Amino acid sequence: MLKAVREFFEKNVAGRVEDSSERKREHAYQLATAALLMEISRADREIDSDERDAIVRAVQKVFELEAEETQTLVELAEEEAENATSLYEFTRLINDNFDHGQKQHVVEMLWQVAFADGHADEYEVHLIRRIADLIHVPHNGFIRAKLKAESDMKTGRNAG
Repeated sequence: MLKAVREFFEKNVAGRVEDSSERKREHAYQLATAALLMEISRADREIDSDERDAIVRAVQKVFELEAEETQTLVELAEEEAENATSLYEFTRLINDNFDHGQKQHVVEMLWQVAFADGHADEYEVHLIRRIADLIHVPHNGFIRAKLKAESDMKTGRNAG
């Protein structure tokens, strides 16, 4: 993993996970999720502007991050996605620190990014399935998240 990404997550995620404040734990969860969202946008080898916009909306609106923090995170996530060889560091953080409900929310957001361009292709579906497995979201949770994202897409709801 790139040094800049690791440093960003150590500064902005690791310290927050160790903090007992629920708000800071939630913030750490959201930051780790953003990197996985970027991976979904790259799964089909085409970064669609609608998918990127969905990531920015999710990071900024749902995650309640400042504009500068959002921009830094999205840029680092894009850079990491170019050079990533494993999802382990992000999925491990999520696995080690968050409950089933938070993990389910991660999968829902992954589907929302995949559907941001109007459809989820086979590469996106495969990667979401893999991430769901890595964070121990069962198949029924994977399907529930997919159906919710499809419904949100049809009703025009934004990612998050």
